[in-house]
Amino acid sequence: MDRLVSWCSMNNMNNLKLNSLKTVEMIVDFRKEVLAYLKNITGPLLDPLQFAYRANRSVDDAVNMGLHFILQHLDKSGTYVRLLFVDFSSAFNTIIPTLLQTKLTQLSVPSSICQWITSFLTDRHQLVKLGKFMPNSRTTSTGAPRGCVLSPLLFSLYTNDCTSTDPSVKLLKFADDTTVIGLIQDGDESAYRQEIEQLAAWCSRNNLELNTLKTMEMIVDFRRNTPALPPLTIMNSTVPTVESFRFLGTTISQDLKWDAHIDATIKKAQQRLYFLRQLRKFNLLQELLIHFYSAVIESVLCTSTTVWFGSATKSDMRRLQRTVRTAERIIGAPLPTLQELYTSRVRKRALKITLDPSHPGHLLFDLLPSARRYRAATTRTARHKNSTTITKELKWEQNIRSLTKKAQQRMYFLWQLKKFLLPVKMLVNFYTAIIKSILTSSITVWFAAATARDKAKLQRVIHSAEK
Repeated sequence: MDRLVSWCSMNNMNNLKLNSLKTVEMIVDFRKEVLAYLKNITGPLLDPLQFAYRANRSVDDAVNMGLHFILQHLDKSGTYVRLLFVDFSSAFNTIIPTLLQTKLTQLSVPSSICQWITSFLTDRHQLVKLGKFMPNSRTTSTGAPRGCVLSPLLFSLYTNDCTSTDPSVKLLKFADDTTVIGLIQDGDESAYRQEIEQLAAWCSRNNLELNTLKTMEMIVDFRRNTPALPPLTIMNSTVPTVESFRFLGTTISQDLKWDAHIDATIKKAQQRLYFLRQLRKFNLLQELLIHFYSAVIESVLCTSTTVWFGSATKSDMRRLQRTVRTAERIIGAPLPTLQELYTSRVRKRALKITLDPSHPGHLLFDLLPSARRYRAATTRTARHKNSTTITKELKWEQNIRSLTKKAQQRMYFLWQLKKFLLPVKMLVNFYTAIIKSILTSSITVWFAAATARDKAKLQRVIHSAEK
């Protein structure tokens, strides 16, 4: 404690003027304006398979698209897939400002902005203070400062031209996490190996260092008679092959099963149940316990659920739901099932993708001539059919039925308020906030495609409220 007090004493504090703080605020605001401006200019030119730092993109999208490429390819006979999980050494610290300026110019960024960014990244003074020890400051002109709002986008723009030139090789990026997916047909790996060589050459030209010790490869091969595959070599180093890999937070196995990921998820969630029990012993309010469960336990169970839950076995689903039921007994209140949460998230995700033409998964949604549902993907294997990465028929009837049921359930409360002789104005406000908000949820997406019968069902709910 004495040491903490001495660290926090006035002698260890640096003097800061209010004017300096105001200047910092102005700099941050200016950088945010530059960030928004850069996104607006470069947005249409960005690599569609770069999923980081972009609106309506997430790690789930990156993993789902990768699985879609894999499963779609494995639907053909005589095929297998090689995945290379690339690791860079200190990726953000290797940006060369002059090279970045050239790339920004090619992306139609005005020269004044390019020059400002180059000036911002060059001749940056850095020093580290540890207690009373403070060495001389050093100047650096490479990399982008961590914690700056501009740095993530600048790195994405710096690596924007790092793409695959062969349609049988996909290069997925999420910031500095890069994955090369080689879709091999009839044992011909020439395109895959050539793209790896081009990636290594690109890294050399752009000052990025491939960490061959942490770069891993995984082979997905369901052929019956599998010959021994030659190892992959990068810069005279043989890349180790693994049976599973944690890809953007989701453990993917070479058999494309989710046992390992689900085991880790259940273990992590059950460890957090201990804290829920302790809070219950302290007689915490039920509402607070539910909030704790949602924030600490449900968030673990539902991490990337749109990727793996639909492909999980019934046994694994029961194991996952058992954790939820344990939490229900501790809290003493019903909780949403994982199936309900999964269905809700998949539906929301699908709706967002259909409304975003720039999303790489947008083309997977093919609207039928009836405009009431989307075309179901044709598959040959059960593995592909049961996956969550393919587009299944999106029927608006199910969505409308769910909205109607929710609205009708809330009509009960409107009737009760009417019995208490509440003013009409308050009843209208209640209807707008509680019932109308449900009926109009994402209405711009589904209402035009709804049938006359479904629209009549919705209108009947409104007529009941009017009465």
